[in-house]
Amino acid sequence: MFWSRVSVAVIFAVPAFSGEYAVLKSGFRVSAQAIEKKGETYRLTTPGGVIELSESDVVAIEKDDYVAPPAPVVVASSPAVAAVEAKPVGQMIDEAAGRHGLPSAFVRSVAKAESGMQTGAVSKAGAIGVMQLMPATAAALHADPNDPEQNIEAGTRYLRDLLLKYDGDAVKALAAYNAGPGAVDRYNGVPPYSETLTYVDRVIQDYKKSTR
Repeated sequence: MFWSRVSVAVIFAVPAFSGEYAVLKSGFRVSAQAIEKKGETYRLTTPGGVIELSESDVVAIEKDDYVAPPAPVVVASSPAVAAVEAKPVGQMIDEAAGRHGLPSAFVRSVAKAESGMQTGAVSKAGAIGVMQLMPATAAALHADPNDPEQNIEAGTRYLRDLLLKYDGDAVKALAAYNAGPGAVDRYNGVPPYSETLTYVDRVIQDYKKSTR
């Protein structure tokens, strides 16, 4: 498959975004649930795993300034009116991708592979919504997976964390999104699972097609 030979990672810059984060000399900010300093090393705990950064690369540690979108206030109205008032899924994806410095076409490709961009999608394993978040992952990201905007925001943020964990390697990040970081780390690359191999190829093919 082409993605085993081509590095897709170079397309992804990682500018600043909100959350508890380490500010790097490069200007990037790495999001984390917890940051611990051990000697000359910072250990950042993210939903994708632990990232270690040298003290010399970190300029500052700053606190969270992101507040997850609140659940919408439901006002009695007809289904037709509610549908008009809701944000389109594509718009929510584009906004989340912009906040986290990812190409919106890439996040859209992930959403298509995960759920067909359907807000009500639930997998047999219990993954929920557009970005197919497992309840534990959503909880770690402080998001309600049943709220489309929070689901998309959290899924995009998790995808970005995985790209950071794997130094911008989009293939490994996608494999980890599908099979979990543990599987990717165990095989030092895409695990030999047919579902994961197909998933990674589908996302990258769709992304390449959408950016031609």
